Amino acid sequence: MTIRVVLVGLGPIGAAVARQLAVRKGFQIVGAVDVDPAKVGKDAGDVVELGRRLRVTVTDSIGRTLKATRPDVAVLCTSSSLKAVQPQFEEVLKHRVPIVTTTEEAAYVAPKNRRIAKQLDEAARKAKVAVVGTGVNPGFLMDALPIALSALCERVDAVTVHRVQDARVRRLPFQQKIGAGLDREQFARGVEHGTLRHVGFTESMHMIAAALGWRLDRVTDDIVPKIATEPVASDLLAVDPGYVCGIVQDGIGYVNGDARIHLHLEAYLGAPESYDSVIIDGSPRIHSTIRGGVHGDIATASMTVNSIPAVLAAPPGLRTMRDLRLPSFYGV
Repeated sequence: MTIRVVLVGLGPIGAAVARQLAVRKGFQIVGAVDVDPAKVGKDAGDVVELGRRLRVTVTDSIGRTLKATRPDVAVLCTSSSLKAVQPQFEEVLKHRVPIVTTTEEAAYVAPKNRRIAKQLDEAARKAKVAVVGTGVNPGFLMDALPIALSALCERVDAVTVHRVQDARVRRLPFQQKIGAGLDREQFARGVEHGTLRHVGFTESMHMIAAALGWRLDRVTDDIVPKIATEPVASDLLAVDPGYVCGIVQDGIGYVNGDARIHLHLEAYLGAPESYDSVIIDGSPRIHSTIRGGVHGDIATASMTVNSIPAVLAAPPGLRTMRDLRLPSFYGV
């Protein structure tokens, strides 16, 4: 079966998803939507720099596109905020189309989003389709992976996840998102306004806790700048000593007053080593490391594409990676 896909959002991640779908067997891009006037009216293949035309014209209307194409699934890559994408979700669900989204706050229901999540769950159930938020993080490295590794344990006392990335290999929006090139005051303002942070720590901590049967008393999410001690540069920007070259972020989940979940992220220009590691303190103790780390953009697009068949098979409602059958590479 060829899975017919409509793309909603053709930014860097949406474009990466499109490029994978265009070359993998088993998928067909039948529609594309974006609010950018510079993209509307153009062939989707040209917009995502595929190197060939897809004969799919980008529109600015989700409803008209879904009605005209009748897809099997919509892939939505537009915003990190669940509140911001709620109208887009609801428009897709009116047409009874399942959704895979990279919206980080859709990965798991955090307390602040319970009302919106309940509304989306009801809409998805009414439409008799599933909606899931996924990606590399949240969606896998800092939640689904440690949850899976915990299956090897007879007792779990604490979970620690480290993600360290040399941001020089990432796209410019990511380097800007971690504050590279800013001074300390500019960085502090960005953190205060919520523009400089990794979105998803809270969702990942709640997903882990739910899987392990823990009730979180509270969570913390602290952010500090990584300051360059010597000149460092990527192909896209340069940072002088004394300026911010990236971000250090720590999320901690407490159970009965004890720190039981610790998520640690370092993403900065010039990190000497990239890696992803999961440490489970318990019996037995598990320490798993992916040396060299996982490329965030490639892995986010891949998780999105590879989750499509699992979402199509999932029960209706707002679902999480815990609810899906185990995704794997898909390219029939």
